[in-house]
Amino acid sequence: MSAQPADVASPPRPRVSWHTGTVVETRRETPSAVRITLDVPTWPESPAGAHLDVRLTAPDGYQASRSYSVASAMPAGQVVLAVDEVPEGEVSPFLVHDLRPGDQVELHGPLGAFFVWRPGRSTRPVQLVAGGSGVVPLYAMAAAHGAAADTVPFRLLYSARTPADVFFADELAALAGPTLALDLVYTRAAPDGWADPVGRLTRDALAARTVAAEQRPHVYVCGSTGFVETVARWLQDLGHAAADIHTERFGGL
Repeated sequence: MSAQPADVASPPRPRVSWHTGTVVETRRETPSAVRITLDVPTWPESPAGAHLDVRLTAPDGYQASRSYSVASAMPAGQVVLAVDEVPEGEVSPFLVHDLRPGDQVELHGPLGAFFVWRPGRSTRPVQLVAGGSGVVPLYAMAAAHGAAADTVPFRLLYSARTPADVFFADELAALAGPTLALDLVYTRAAPDGWADPVGRLTRDALAARTVAAEQRPHVYVCGSTGFVETVARWLQDLGHAAADIHTERFGGL
């Protein structure tokens, strides 16, 4: 029996502070979400999976802030977000419908230490499980993995409502290959000729499309609260250690 190589200690965390970002580009990501690219000269290089706070200030001085995952592990000076609209929200409707190139927003970060992945830190495989817009930080990990030509096996199981609701569809298709297995589950409608049944992710489907517990993968799960709690419970039922399961969730069931 061979011993598992020890994980390498993580480097120091980037300094957290407030930054001013200038919008470079906005473009439609899904019917309810936009991708936002910002120039942030003071932003340090952040690990894949990190998040930040966006703060908006109204003309009367009223402020509102919300947390969003950084959509890729970008070099210093640039931030990409993918924001899904919460119709009754205070921040996301403005970001989705009103933000324009040249606008400035306040950003606080980079934040997060538990839910991040860095190339070269471990030889153990990585399993990513995403529900809806929860794929954003997991895409960042997959993109960082590909950019580094890292040979650690990656697998992404992504549950989305329809093909139109898949975030980073072209980028994920391009990343899929020998070191990134991509598994899609559609809950409402699938592409023509799709062989798998349409419907919510099941425990059996999770077991069949994720790295086995015996291989001791690092597992990252992100999505709505209900999705994350259900998947994390199933993973432990399948033999994954709780310490190996990293979770991040957003509001709603």
